Amino acid sequence: MHKRQIRSLQVSAIGLGCMNMSSGYGPGDDTVSTKLLNEALDVGYTFLDTAQVYGDGHNETLIGNALSKRRNEFVLATKCGMSKAGINGEPAGILASCDASLKKLKTDVIDLYYLHRVDPNVPIEDSVGALSQLVEQGKVREIGLSEVCCETLRRAHKVHPIAALQSEYSLWSRTPERGILDLCDELSITMVPFSPLGRAFLTGKASDVTTLLDDDLRCTIARPRFEPDAFKKNCELLIPYAEIAEQNNCSMAQLALAWLLHRKNDVPIPGTKHIEFMKENGAASEIVLDDSTVAKLNETINESTVVGTRYETPRMAATDSERD
Repeated sequence: MHKRQIRSLQVSAIGLGCMNMSSGYGPGDDTVSTKLLNEALDVGYTFLDTAQVYGDGHNETLIGNALSKRRNEFVLATKCGMSKAGINGEPAGILASCDASLKKLKTDVIDLYYLHRVDPNVPIEDSVGALSQLVEQGKVREIGLSEVCCETLRRAHKVHPIAALQSEYSLWSRTPERGILDLCDELSITMVPFSPLGRAFLTGKASDVTTLLDDDLRCTIARPRFEPDAFKKNCELLIPYAEIAEQNNCSMAQLALAWLLHRKNDVPIPGTKHIEFMKENGAASEIVLDDSTVAKLNETINESTVVGTRYETPRMAATDSERD
């Protein structure tokens, strides 16, 4: 797998989102997940993404147990500022969370440490100041933010260089195109798209909410596009989309990732708990789309052709990246 750069960190062009192994999309299996994590390193993944909130600490513990003996083989990203108790960007909370994550991950340094969400009650300068302190202490190498608007990113970057911005970005979730992508390019910040497969919609394997578990994210915060009527309409988009994938000799999932990789600085992090999907996703790093194919994809699936918002209304209102 070819490599890309996140400031001082060299990573595989496609990273592995690890949340699914612990929460969000039904139960995981630690034995299978341990095998998946090791096989991911074997096939070329060198960038793993987790967070303290995933499985209430389970995901960080899983990675620590599975890969502590191979720690020098991958770049490790995790996140602070969000837990079962809610969002907390207070400096003291960030410092304490880092120590807890280091212990669970069985490492003495976190390569990329994100503020998971902006705390509306804490100035971003204070939260980033705490992250900067962790860099000075040698506990963190680079810092990042997740789901922020342009104003927040500019303010944060003045306190300490931001290495990466993680936001939902895919063919059907285009929020970053409202300005944050241009700002990332201006400030040399790497965009790290999460949910790059549209919560499995872009793989052609997703189902509507009537067939999913009640605690599945597609039945909770990400419900609007998976409501039966909306989902039925959205599936009509997959007909021409599947044809484009066939024309490019790749799967639908690989096509979605190749579309993101067309931007030369982005590092998508598809998540999965299935070994075969992990390998399929990784192979997308070698697919190169021409400009006409990218244009055709942009015309076929975008926020104007998709029915439903990406989050429920309260979540949309509370997400900093959705600010005008």
